[in-house]
Amino acid sequence: MTTDLLRHPPAPIGRRALLRGAAGACGTLALGGLPLTAHAASGPTPETILRIADYKALDGLALDASGNAPSPHRSRFAEFASGNLIVEAINAGSIDIGSSSEIPPAFGVAAGARLSIVAVVKDDVNWQVVLVPPDSPIRSVADLKGKRVGYVRATTTHYYLAKMLGEVGLRFTDIQPISLTPSEGQAAFEQGALDAWAIYGYSVPFAIKKGARVLITSNGYLSGNYLYLASPDALADPGKSAAIGDYFLRLRRAFAWRAANLEAWAKVHSAAIGVPFDTDLEILRKNSRQRDLAPITDADVASAQNVADTFHQLGVLPKRIDIAPAFDRRFTDILSRPLG
Repeated sequence: MTTDLLRHPPAPIGRRALLRGAAGACGTLALGGLPLTAHAASGPTPETILRIADYKALDGLALDASGNAPSPHRSRFAEFASGNLIVEAINAGSIDIGSSSEIPPAFGVAAGARLSIVAVVKDDVNWQVVLVPPDSPIRSVADLKGKRVGYVRATTTHYYLAKMLGEVGLRFTDIQPISLTPSEGQAAFEQGALDAWAIYGYSVPFAIKKGARVLITSNGYLSGNYLYLASPDALADPGKSAAIGDYFLRLRRAFAWRAANLEAWAKVHSAAIGVPFDTDLEILRKNSRQRDLAPITDADVASAQNVADTFHQLGVLPKRIDIAPAFDRRFTDILSRPLG
C-alpha cells in the first residue's frame, strides 16, 4: 500500500469549465449501477489508485492516527479548501471521491455536474452559531431585524441563518446581510462593524474567549449531514469502486477510534491545524455528535432536497432541482456492517 499526499491539489476548475464538462456528458448524471458485491468481485489491486479529496487534518489524518491507513491499493490524497472545489474536481475527472456539506452538490447538480452521492457523514452542529458582542441588547433572532449580520454566502451559515429568520417570520431582506469570508467577518465583528455574525468552526471558541456571546446555535436547523461524493467514472471501474468500499470501511474504523480517544485525537489534530490542545479538546467534547459515516436514508435525501429548495427560494440557486437521482446507495451494505 502506498499513500501519497499532494501538498498542492490540481488547479481549481472554473464554473465555465464545470458547465463545459457537464455539456460533454450530455447533461446527465451517471447514477445507480451494479451492487457493491458485483463491483467488488475483483477487488482493488496494488495498481489501483484511489484519488481522494480531503481537507486539512481531517479524514486522512484520522486514518493515519488510528492505524487504518494501510490498504490493498494506493490512496492519493489531495488537500482542498472547500467543497465547491471538490465538486468541480470530481466533475472534471481529477478526483475520484471527496466530501462536502449538502450545499456544493446542489449547485453541482444545478450546473449539470457529473457526480454521485454515495455516503453520509454525520457530524457536529453545535459549533455553527450566531454570535453577538458581549454588551449587545440582541437577545433573540427576532431582534436581528434591521441589524447588520455577517455570514458566508452559499454556505451552511447562509442556510441556517435563513431558517432561523423564517422561523420568527423574518426574511433575509429584513436584516442587513453582509457576505464576508470568515477572516473578514472576524475583523468586522471585532471592530464593531457587525451587530451579529453567523459563523462556524474554530472562529467560534476564539470569539467566545474574547467575550462574544452565542445568540443561538444551529442545532435543530442544520442536519449535521456531510455528503461523500464520487465520480461516476470511478464507480464504473470495478477496482476503484471496490477501493471506495474499502476506504469507507477503514474510515468508519478511524471515526470509531476518534470518538473513543478524544484526547489522543485532539493532540494529533490540534498540532496539525495549529490551535491550542485545550481549545481543540473543548470543541470535541462539546460536539453535538462525534463524526461518523453512515449509509444513505430517505431522510438524508429529503434533507439535501430541503437545502437545495431553500437556496432556490433565496435566489442563490438558479433553478429548482431534484437531487434524489444523484444519490447512489450501492455501498449500503459496507456502511451498515458491524465493525469487527
